[in-house]
Amino acid sequence: MNILVINSGSSSLKYQLFKMPEKAPVCSGLVERIGIEGSFVKHTVYKGAEKHSIEETGFIANHGEGLKQVLSLLTEGLHAVINSPDDIDAVGHRVVHGGENFSGPVIITDDVKKLIKKLFSLAPLHNPVNYKCIEVAEQTFVNARQIAVFDTAFHQTIPEQAYRYAIPEWYYKEHNIRVYGFHGTSHKYVSEQAIKWLNKLHSKIISIHLGNGCSITAIKDGKSIDTSMGFGPLSGLMMGTRSGDIDPSVIFHLMEHAGYTLEQLSTLVNKQSGLLGVGGSSDMRDIKKLVSEGNQAAVLALKLYAYRIRKFIGAYAAVLNGIDAVIFTAGVGENDSNMREAVCAELNYLGIELDQDQNIAYKGELKEINTVNSKVKILVIPTNEEYEIAYQCFGLLA
Repeated sequence: MNILVINSGSSSLKYQLFKMPEKAPVCSGLVERIGIEGSFVKHTVYKGAEKHSIEETGFIANHGEGLKQVLSLLTEGLHAVINSPDDIDAVGHRVVHGGENFSGPVIITDDVKKLIKKLFSLAPLHNPVNYKCIEVAEQTFVNARQIAVFDTAFHQTIPEQAYRYAIPEWYYKEHNIRVYGFHGTSHKYVSEQAIKWLNKLHSKIISIHLGNGCSITAIKDGKSIDTSMGFGPLSGLMMGTRSGDIDPSVIFHLMEHAGYTLEQLSTLVNKQSGLLGVGGSSDMRDIKKLVSEGNQAAVLALKLYAYRIRKFIGAYAAVLNGIDAVIFTAGVGENDSNMREAVCAELNYLGIELDQDQNIAYKGELKEINTVNSKVKILVIPTNEEYEIAYQCFGLLA
């Protein structure tokens, strides 16, 4: 079954084509800087041990144009992977917000589209773009089943005492204000890999997704029971440009005493804070370079970043009543051995003991980086959201 996975962001579009049930993709690609000068497409085809890459530059006005370019790369040239759009059996769409409506993948109907549209206000940077890509894919891959996989779905198992806020019930019932959680596709994928590795169905796992967006999830027996992102993807851990948890009094103070507008405040906590606001860059690699140059603001940024993660590990150890494994995943989690060390440095009271040599030697496959005597497994697991989306689509249709 040929399943094309589309993972769209506000100005980007990642895609992979899978011939399910094979795990290795047939091809993958990235359309970057959509609607911005310097747009480009990078497309890679995999043939056994070989891979063939193509890079094209030129302004791409919108996601519709980007998908048309993807289609031509799939069907034309020496390394075409399909003959026509009709060869695609299903298109799997990552949709960021599913609210309380969706706890698993669904075939997209007009009713599903209406519900996705209703949630635009809860994910204004993502759901409208996800919706647009669904519409374009429906027109481009006419015979394919269109399937939505929601970032929030994995967290629908969180119990009421964890997802409700301590405000009057009316706000939950009338305005749907509650914890939804995000990065669910990633947390689901890596936690299932961990459960297989541990060979332990009844398990207590803390999954830490550290990319430009960051979240941490408590997972018991394969189900999410608490997570750091809440009503929107701003709360919890410190991120690339997002503040993470902040006292709401700060917002009120800036409105009342400094004349900030709602738009200015949203920009502040979503786009000007986190690593960028404290350390001077949203990219962890740049922060580390600044640290090597003696920049004390960058040093503080790393300390704050690691400290927040340790706080949540302690909280989730209490929620789970113990820990079998801690998972590091996503860009920073998989590639930054120094950050993994900083997070684990003062957690020996929980039985978390990092093996320095194993940590430094990590090269990109699922690996234990804990000491032999560590009571808790420390795992680095590469996330694979696109495969997880394809897998869920295949399970729905097979």
